[in-house]
Amino acid sequence: MPDSPHQSKKFTKAEIIDALYEKTGMSRTEIRSTVDLIILEMKEALTRRQVIELRGFGTFEVKVRKARNRARNPKTGERISVSSHGVVSFRSGRELKQAVWKIDNKDNTTEN
Repeated sequence: MPDSPHQSKKFTKAEIIDALYEKTGMSRTEIRSTVDLIILEMKEALTRRQVIELRGFGTFEVKVRKARNRARNPKTGERISVSSHGVVSFRSGRELKQAVWKIDNKDNTTEN
């Protein structure tokens, strides 16, 4: 999470690797391999339609959206049909909800 308004609101995989390197002292190569393996395992589980539950963080699952004949291309306004397809859904866990609850939209800070 950004400490100042000048920091990026994105936290990239490279930044996660750097943060883990600082906290663990493991090599960046080992950390990158581990992070890549975790992401791969999560992708494979979701493609098998398994639910991924990370207690305290949240739950990832695949939901299937119904086919629609009356969708519109937002760029052209043209009507198109969309077949049914899977989408990844995320529900935050209680601890994550509580951790972010006090974030204030005005200045991106938390109340104490």
